[in-house]
Amino acid sequence: MRVCLICEGSYPYVPGGVSSWVQMLCSQFKDVEFVIWALATTREEMPEHVCPVPDNVKEVRTLYLGDAAFKKSGRKVRLARKEKDALKSLVGGSVDDIDWTGVLDLAKRHHQHLSDMLMSESFFDVCMEEYVRQDSKKVFHHFLWNMRGIYFPLMHILSQDIPKADVYHAVSAGYAGILGSCASYMKGSPFLLSEHGIYTREREEDIIRSQWVEGEFKELWIDFFKKLSFIAYQQSSVVTTLFGVNRSLQIELKCPPEKIVVVPNGVDAHDFDECREKRAMLRSEGGRPFTLGAVLRVVPIKDVKTMLLAFDIVRRAMPGTRLKIMGNCAEDPAYYHECIDLLEELGADGVEFLGQVDVREHLFEVDLLLLSSISEGQPLAVLEGMAAGIPFVATNVGDCKALLEGERDDDEFGPAGLVVPVMNSEEMAQAVLRLMRSPELMESMGEAGRMRVEAYYDRGEMLAAFHGIYETLSEGTYGRNRI
Repeated sequence: MRVCLICEGSYPYVPGGVSSWVQMLCSQFKDVEFVIWALATTREEMPEHVCPVPDNVKEVRTLYLGDAAFKKSGRKVRLARKEKDALKSLVGGSVDDIDWTGVLDLAKRHHQHLSDMLMSESFFDVCMEEYVRQDSKKVFHHFLWNMRGIYFPLMHILSQDIPKADVYHAVSAGYAGILGSCASYMKGSPFLLSEHGIYTREREEDIIRSQWVEGEFKELWIDFFKKLSFIAYQQSSVVTTLFGVNRSLQIELKCPPEKIVVVPNGVDAHDFDECREKRAMLRSEGGRPFTLGAVLRVVPIKDVKTMLLAFDIVRRAMPGTRLKIMGNCAEDPAYYHECIDLLEELGADGVEFLGQVDVREHLFEVDLLLLSSISEGQPLAVLEGMAAGIPFVATNVGDCKALLEGERDDDEFGPAGLVVPVMNSEEMAQAVLRLMRSPELMESMGEAGRMRVEAYYDRGEMLAAFHGIYETLSEGTYGRNRI
């Protein structure tokens, strides 16, 4: 069996939860040949693999979006009436009105010249109609080039040669999802979509906060990503998600509910047995400073600044407290330096950025873990911390509340941490101080987390679920003209 994993902005170039998940699949499924089709930003930002690639990964094919420059080739692309109507439905239609079969047929016929289509008379006409329909206040020339800017990455991606595979598996919607959809449609192989977070919602949050998109065009970008997710939902044979709330969001975004399978993340709790033993020894020895920890990428969506502000409140109340931050600091250098500047402004010492490390070599030193994210799915970092028997203070995002408090009728383990509002440093600090002053509560929460992971979030069960999906898809006939 040959599976093409399509990864956007993650494996094998960016460490993090999704990359760890992909690595887990590849390293555990020795009977599967994998091809990694990676969507990366630029060669400068993602110059080399940061994840070890297993032997059964037969090819890593990388598409650098930064390599693509929008140029006038001089080639004229002429569209038939039906093709122009399909293009119009994509650019100007609502999600429900898009002729996705026509769009994919268009991509298939003009495969090598899709970018040239953006300079065609047909694209000009479609944009003019949309400009009039929206009653835009912008100069048309400005509107037209913004529309070309929105659709150029898509056309560039869809013009790539497609690797052969028995199953195409995108680990997010968005560009990875549309690439998997197109590959499935053109090659006649089944398509599996796995969403850890809800891609459309995450991009919407990014765009709303962004400075690079002008106000009037924010809604166009948001609508564009909704369209990409919709086609992935329609073309897929199976859509996996991590928990029930995400399933509801996918249905709201028009994913057919019968396609959705909930497969929670999983860890091997025994991988953290040594960590628990070392922690117990350190606690028995006593005489060491209280240590907070965080496992995260230092990027805005993790809201490290709120964590640092909360730490400043904690250290003033409990002098000597330390904070160890474990995770990639190089993904967004500007944000990392903003965090360093904030610490200098606060005059806060005791914070250590460890960079990308094996967390098992450091968690035994941590008494309490923090998560301050603005958006999450079902974080592996939380499951690993729970497996290590460490309580959490986490923001109420994604599935964090259910992980820490339990949601099943048969879950009687009790809380594994405290949940606080997003972007509220005072609430986070007070929750930390409450636990620091209650060692018995922390102990019971750590034990509850460990038992919950062992009961409901087992890595073996997760892997068995995905291997079963691969086998079922590869044995069936799916994909071509599925939409």
